[in-house]
Amino acid sequence: MTDINDTLPDVTVADSAGNAVNLAALSGPFVLYFYPKADTPGCTNEAKDFTELAAEFAALNCPVYGMSKDKPAKLAKFAAKYALNVHLLSDESSDATEQMGAWVEKSMYGKTYMGIQRASFIIGSDGKIVAIWPKVKVAGHAADVLETLKAL
Repeated sequence: MTDINDTLPDVTVADSAGNAVNLAALSGPFVLYFYPKADTPGCTNEAKDFTELAAEFAALNCPVYGMSKDKPAKLAKFAAKYALNVHLLSDESSDATEQMGAWVEKSMYGKTYMGIQRASFIIGSDGKIVAIWPKVKVAGHAADVLETLKAL
């Protein structure tokens, strides 16, 4: 996993409209969170929680970006279905996810596989990571990120 004071990788991903977004070119502060799969219960709750607090993040001039391996079209449907107010990014190649340390070996029913570990980062105005949550539990997480951001 990347660490405090690291910068984001120079990787280009797509947003939900299919537009190219270079992570290293994004200006902070902003939140970047990784989630396993759009339109699944935990990922939906996490996105809805960030959406509920969107006005408070906006008041701090801090956009929220959520990233998964889902295709842009699926992300657009996900955002529309739940009226999400976060920027959804598609990392189909896993480049950014791997470089940030969120692509990990997982286990379910005795089988191991590679997948996205739910993780969140706050990136400061200097482009460096200022806070990390390496293993996120959804309940209360968005509020915790907001409180940390306010304390910075």
